[in-house]
Amino acid sequence: MDGSDRTAALRTSLSAGVVIPAHPLALTSDRTLDERHQRALTRYYVDAGAGGIAVGVHTTQFAIRRAEYGLFRPVLELAAETARAALGDEKGPHALIAGAIGDTAQAVAEAEIAASLGYDLVLLGLGALRDATNEALVSHCRAVAEVLPVFGFYLQPAVGGRVLGYEFWRAFAEIERVWAIKIAPFNRYQTLDVVRAVADAGRDDIALYTGNDDAIVPDLLTPIPVGARGTSRRIVGGLLGQWAVWTRGAVRLLDRVRRARENEAVDLALLREGAALTDANGAIFDAANGFVGCIPGIHEILRRQGLLRGTWCLDPHETLSPGQAAEIDRVCRAYPSLVDDEFVRERIDTWVR
Repeated sequence: MDGSDRTAALRTSLSAGVVIPAHPLALTSDRTLDERHQRALTRYYVDAGAGGIAVGVHTTQFAIRRAEYGLFRPVLELAAETARAALGDEKGPHALIAGAIGDTAQAVAEAEIAASLGYDLVLLGLGALRDATNEALVSHCRAVAEVLPVFGFYLQPAVGGRVLGYEFWRAFAEIERVWAIKIAPFNRYQTLDVVRAVADAGRDDIALYTGNDDAIVPDLLTPIPVGARGTSRRIVGGLLGQWAVWTRGAVRLLDRVRRARENEAVDLALLREGAALTDANGAIFDAANGFVGCIPGIHEILRRQGLLRGTWCLDPHETLSPGQAAEIDRVCRAYPSLVDDEFVRERIDTWVR
């Protein structure tokens, strides 16, 4: 399909709601890029039915941008190339989303790299602009949107984000090339701020995605009231670190949520699974220790499945917290319905090659 057809198909897909894993970084024991397992992860996400991947984001480790590693462009290029090969010509639209951070010069430069590699959108983190005014933040976002369409990002302060109020999101929604927003403050009040701001801007074309890994199912199920006449908006899909693991199960979960929304009837079993997923996320993301073991926790699940060779991060001090492995053991035993071990076991030889 030509560019305009692809854009239309991609926006339709995003608006319908898809699973978008936040792509981790595969490393060897000496903390160099493990291209074999990096490609395997991308193939896994495609075959699991994800509607896109987000690369160069928190789970890919912000340090890939540092000069001593020089991994930002190589990792983005590897993911794009592998995803396109895995998708072939028969699968539907698949969003390639690149993370961009830093001041305006850095974020624009990263967006330009992503554009040169054929990425569709930029997931724009604003944590570096901690003291900027709303006007400065919006100008920053507009500059990046001139390069690629923007996937807005409300990142929780505990892992590098900043508080962004209703007024910012209301102004942000005026940017024409905003296609979607990932809402991830891990805070119900702040989540509602974003939804209300987008609705008040009249932007029915901005797709709302949950990044609240602690409230995935409630976010996806709840029609959020946005006006006095009973109107509501929905969070349609997820761009999540939690969905970097057990991705096949995530696709099936979103399908169940979609059916529940269509029928306007929520099975209590779905709410129970949502609570189970929050408990599992608490172990994987290391909530008990302020999320310091979040990335190693994701790696540990993937290591157990054979999709990674270890839990290594670029920072050698970034490891599982004391007791975190035992907590992961517990949730894996308690919630076998969440895992996709059998799916991975049947196909891993085709991914790791």
